[in-house]
Amino acid sequence: MGYKAQFVEMSYQYAALLPSDDPASIQYERFQNTFGQEGNVMFFAVQDSDFYELQKFNDWIAMGDSLVALDGIDAVVSIAHTYNIKKNKKEKKFEFETIFPKKLSSQHQLDSLAAIAESLPFYHGSFINKESNTYLMAITVNAKIINSKAREPMVAKVRAITDNYTAKYNLKMRYSGLPYIRVVMAQMIKKEMNMFIILSLLITAIILFLFFRSFKVVFFSMLVVGLSVIWAVGSMVLFHYKITLLTAMLPPLLIVIGIPNSVFLINKYHGEYIRHNNKIKALQRVVSKIGNATFLTNLTTASGFATFIVTSSQILKEFGVIAALNIMAVFVLSLLLIPIIFSFLNPPDQKATQHLDNKMTVWFVGKLEKIVLNHRSLVYTITIVMVVLGAFGISKIKSTGYMVDDLPHHNVIFQDLKFFERNMEGIMPLEVMVETKKKGGILKLSTLKRLNRLNDSLKAYPEISSSVSIVEAAKFANQAYFNGKEKYYKLPSSQVKNIILSYLAKADTGNDSKLFETFVDSTQSRTRMSFRMKDIGTTRMAEMEKKILHHVDQIFPKDKYTVHVTGSSIVFFKGTKYLIKNLFLSLALAIFLIASFMAWMFSSKRMVVVALLPNLIPLIITAALMGYFGIPIKASTILVFSIAFGISVDDTIHYLAKYRQELKLTNWSIRSSVVLALRETGQSMIYTSIILFFGFSIFALSEFGGTVSLGVLVSLTLLSAMLSNLVILPSLLLTLEKLITNRSFKEPLLQIFDEEEDIDLDELKIVGSENKAEKEELLK
Repeated sequence: MGYKAQFVEMSYQYAALLPSDDPASIQYERFQNTFGQEGNVMFFAVQDSDFYELQKFNDWIAMGDSLVALDGIDAVVSIAHTYNIKKNKKEKKFEFETIFPKKLSSQHQLDSLAAIAESLPFYHGSFINKESNTYLMAITVNAKIINSKAREPMVAKVRAITDNYTAKYNLKMRYSGLPYIRVVMAQMIKKEMNMFIILSLLITAIILFLFFRSFKVVFFSMLVVGLSVIWAVGSMVLFHYKITLLTAMLPPLLIVIGIPNSVFLINKYHGEYIRHNNKIKALQRVVSKIGNATFLTNLTTASGFATFIVTSSQILKEFGVIAALNIMAVFVLSLLLIPIIFSFLNPPDQKATQHLDNKMTVWFVGKLEKIVLNHRSLVYTITIVMVVLGAFGISKIKSTGYMVDDLPHHNVIFQDLKFFERNMEGIMPLEVMVETKKKGGILKLSTLKRLNRLNDSLKAYPEISSSVSIVEAAKFANQAYFNGKEKYYKLPSSQVKNIILSYLAKADTGNDSKLFETFVDSTQSRTRMSFRMKDIGTTRMAEMEKKILHHVDQIFPKDKYTVHVTGSSIVFFKGTKYLIKNLFLSLALAIFLIASFMAWMFSSKRMVVVALLPNLIPLIITAALMGYFGIPIKASTILVFSIAFGISVDDTIHYLAKYRQELKLTNWSIRSSVVLALRETGQSMIYTSIILFFGFSIFALSEFGGTVSLGVLVSLTLLSAMLSNLVILPSLLLTLEKLITNRSFKEPLLQIFDEEEDIDLDELKIVGSENKAEKEELLK
């Protein structure tokens, strides 16, 4: 696994949230097959009132030329790289000429050419914003580069070139576009993954040492979870998965989730050894008595993650598969390695077992015991009040998501994106693909007029820019036919349309000869209208989609046209909605699966219902906190519930397993069994909950809002789940007594050994010792 782990790779592709058979996904793929990649443009811009200064402008042109020369850059466009169309009457064709030469010789030449470029309506709002003195340059990244690891060095070279320009003139360059955002986020994920692995190891090690006061316990516990991390990364390579925002969290998650296994096993080992001072007997009882319970706790935790497999989202499937398999792997490693390792070590001394009599935990468990025995009415009253407040908080939850909302508002990517939204009408791609069902139908004047109507209708919304389409090209050509007069920047009349088309057919567009093909297909029956949108969130996007489709239905008769609204903006919006819906289903599935496992373990349906209640209340509290503090339901926050529920029921299983054992020993005394189970498991539950709380809290240091929410919300959920399992669960057992604790509960399908069941020492064999006297001495 260590060998395989070295070959793990980062994912450079946009995470597909929609399944491949979803209509929106099919439309998007069809669009890309027709017109190519649409989310492959990187933008950068400066604000400069002296932009048209000779040397500075020449350097801007040179910067663009240096960028287009890079491997992986297909095209560069800016106000300095614009074209004008001239009519050649003699040859009856259009000639495409660059407005600016490679190098300008005088300020007067620059000023006159700048006036020409800025007067052309075709470029209005695309590359400049005169009001804010903002000037934009856009580069088109090759489709092969954009989805490969070559994208990172390419972006680094782009930054080096643009940084030279800004450093020379003391300007600030703003960067955005999906290729750039994805590269920077991939770098952040890689950096955070390493940071969280180190932090999780450090924090859990410190907490373990504070509890056990033993470097041996800390070292070997870390060894077990360290192996599980290697297995996790190695298994990603075996499954051909790459590191994404979600799978990057798995190594630290496995450390945090895996440590409680060691805590329960070592705690039990120390407790058993104190009883009879026999190391082998203690280790045997560790495996036989809590092995099954530990198996089920890991199974329920793995189930919480495994439910993501049913979402049909590839990124969540990969996360669910790797998490579920490796949570069970860490259980196997713990149950095998902890007893094996400690069998070779000296028995624990008095210092190593002092944690069993920790005054603070003993005092805390004692207080909880008094509350359970004497103040159950108060417990139920507080619980009901919290559920009512929780229901009100849940009603305030909003469901929304933004393409970069995982980034904090102070992050430079977020700030730059908002800069482009304020000054250049946003950068998120929105595409409208129109099919006429007839060869050459796009170039009909009636179709062009409909396209123009749609453009005018959509650009009226402040969230949407003007389109780049065949319509604008037709207007530009019409203006050129009438010798560049600005008033003729409009669709050609029926009288001159065919003449203009004949001029265009003979035109030599030089390096941009394939530009026409990116907007009209080879049969001239399909075209695209490329808009740019602001990142308005899924809630507003749902409203905008309805408005866009309303305009489409009004303008394009369905019997003559087929129109698809697609692009990254639509796919992200649909994908987020789909994901949230499926994650709710996965939560319901997690609850069902875990309830089934508990029914299998305890053989009592009524006991399962009582066991689930203390674990559902923390989820209600967490959802309420999201409502009160304005944390929306989105893909990253809905993960909290399945993960937290799968982990929190671990305490319930440990408690009920011990409770059932005590029933036999106390001659079916429910009150005594509740108290004894609370005393026995309370300490381990507190230890593991503290580890989980601080372990998940490290994710609050993330730069990604979703990861921060996951860490904080899971930490709070698990802390409240611990209190719920230590107070509400015992209270319910005492209150309902005979109603739920029946004989079926006493005879489980999955056997867990009774606490005081002795082991025949004569049956214990120590392998490797040939001397009979030595065997007898060791057995003593």
